[in-house]
Amino acid sequence: MKLNLNRPLAFFDLETTGVNVGSDRIVEIAILKAMPDGTEVIKTLRINPEMPIPLSSSLIHGIYDKDIADQPTFKAVAQELSDFIGDADLAGYNSNRFDIPVLLEEFLRAGVDFDMTDRRFVDVQNIFHQMEQRTLRAAYKFYCDKDIINAHSAEADITATYHVLLAQIERYKDADFEDKQGNLSKPVQNDVDALHAFTNMNKPVDFAGRMVFNEEGEECFNFGKHKGKTVEQVFDMEPSYYAWMKQGDFPLYTKKKLTEIWERWNKKKDQLKLEKQQSAPNPSNASGQRPLPKVNNPGFKPQPKKDKPAVDVTNDMLEQLKMKFGK
Repeated sequence: MKLNLNRPLAFFDLETTGVNVGSDRIVEIAILKAMPDGTEVIKTLRINPEMPIPLSSSLIHGIYDKDIADQPTFKAVAQELSDFIGDADLAGYNSNRFDIPVLLEEFLRAGVDFDMTDRRFVDVQNIFHQMEQRTLRAAYKFYCDKDIINAHSAEADITATYHVLLAQIERYKDADFEDKQGNLSKPVQNDVDALHAFTNMNKPVDFAGRMVFNEEGEECFNFGKHKGKTVEQVFDMEPSYYAWMKQGDFPLYTKKKLTEIWERWNKKKDQLKLEKQQSAPNPSNASGQRPLPKVNNPGFKPQPKKDKPAVDVTNDMLEQLKMKFGK
C-alpha cells in the first residue's frame, strides 16, 4: 500500500554514543524520505561525535571509534541534513522521546535553526505499544512476518520501521481503541494528522517531556515540585525557577521552549503594567479637571487667604481650655 501524504514524511533513526538526550552525540543517522508520489529516498551518514564511543554502546550498534575517526562532524553536515529533510513531517520508532530531541540538540549545537513549527511527527512505537506493546524486532515479525537482517544498523532499523507502519495502517484501519476515559475511536488511519494525534497523546512541549500541554493548551511542568502547574503560574510565584532551569542540566531545546514562554510572559506583564498606568487616575488631580498652569511672572502675587469670621468665646470653650491646660 502507499501512504496518503500531502507532503513528504521523513522516517529517521539515530545510533548514538548513549541515551542521554542532553550530552550524548549521533554516530550514524539514516533518513528514509517517503514522498507523496510513493517514491522513497534514503540518506545514511556516519558522524564523528567528537567524543569516545562507550564500549557498551558500540556492542549494540557495532560502530567503534575507528569507524568514525575520518567521518565529518555533525556541524559539518547539519545544513545538508536540514536541507534534505526540508519541510517534511518526521516519523520514527521511539522518535518523540529520543531521536527527535537528540537531533534537535545537535542542530542547536551546530547553529542550524531547524524549524519545528507546524511540523507533524508520527511515532510508530506509540502505535505499536498502545495496540500491541512489543519491541521493534517483534513488531517486524508480528506485522510483516520477517526477521530484521543486520538489526541495530540505522538503515535496517528505519526500513523495518517504515514497513511496520504500513502494516499497522492496514491492520488497524477498522480497529477500535478505547482511551482512559472510555471513549472509542478508530485512530490508526492512512492520514498523518490522525497518526500524529494518536502518537502524541502526552502533548509534549519540548519532546524531552519536561513540559507538556494540558487540556486547555497551556504549557505545564511535568516534573519536580511544580509538576502539573502551568509554566506561567510558576513564573508568577517563583520567577527564579526560570534561571534555575536555564543553568541546570536540561536539553537545549527544553531551554529554548522555556525561554519562549518566559519572553511571552514578560510581554504580558509589561502590557498589563502599561494598561494599569494608563487607566489609573492622576493623584494630583483626582477631580479629573485640568490643572491650572504654573505662572512664571515676577509681578504675580498670590491672593491672600481670606480670614474666617471671628467666633464669640463661650463659657463652654473656656471650661474646655481649663481642663486641657490645667488652669
